Amino acid sequence: MKRFERLEQIRRMDPYENASEIYRLSAAYEFPWDFTRALELALYRTYAVPAIGGLLAETAELTDRAQKRYDDTSLLLDAIVEHGFGSDQGRTAIRRINQMHGSYDIGNDDMRYVLCTFVVMPRRWIDAYAWRRMSRHEIVASAVHYRTLGRHMGIQGIPATYEEFEACLDAYEEENFAWDEGARRVSDATLDLMAFWYPRPLAPLLRASTLALLDESLLRAFRYPPPGPATRAWVRRAVRMRGRAVRLLPPRRAPHFARQNWEIKGYPNGYRLDELGTRPVPGVRGCPMRHLDGSAVE
Repeated sequence: MKRFERLEQIRRMDPYENASEIYRLSAAYEFPWDFTRALELALYRTYAVPAIGGLLAETAELTDRAQKRYDDTSLLLDAIVEHGFGSDQGRTAIRRINQMHGSYDIGNDDMRYVLCTFVVMPRRWIDAYAWRRMSRHEIVASAVHYRTLGRHMGIQGIPATYEEFEACLDAYEEENFAWDEGARRVSDATLDLMAFWYPRPLAPLLRASTLALLDESLLRAFRYPPPGPATRAWVRRAVRMRGRAVRLLPPRRAPHFARQNWEIKGYPNGYRLDELGTRPVPGVRGCPMRHLDGSAVE
């Protein structure tokens, strides 16, 4: 297989009718490392919204059980990518996601914003750092894939196009990013988790490198001192060089899904999809959120 042969395959597909298949080819074959990093950043961004970061601090899901939360989120979302919305695994993952969110008082605008991060951040990351930019087919397919997920979750007012997802994300962040003490604890715990994956002496370097990849709005919301221009330039150049190196490699012949990531450490003996995720925490922000009709929980 030639380096751009899979991209040619994607361009022959209908980005609306075959959206999830195109998304799977992009995430599991073309950019598995980049999608992992981009979706980590997508979820991390949401902590800068006090309504989201504060809730996560109250539940202690990302301060006391950061690895489990990371694993469960990755595995549930990726089961849908690997097996499809109509599969038993996909339906189980969606049901578990809805049960978790239904246990807390989460507003529709917050849910829609999180969905926007899943669409927008991979495109921004890949265009900046990966071995090639995303094609228009991949961009459209990503938006359609997450519109489908949003409908299964009962989210209202889902953007129709990538451009609308991006505009929704930018407007929401401008209005809602703010300092919150609990959200800062969640952010610190997440940075500590990422450093934990590597040898301990590298922790300060990894934290500084991660901060260098964040934009100014995130740094302000969490009140992190901005990295120096030299550090920021060095880190971003290093990630771009990694993408250029990947471009020289032969194309991936087997898919790589999130369950294969070495960062998933909480289930050495395997797991069941219907047992992943959180359970209601008594007294936290009231429950349930808003009851949706049965079509939202499949």
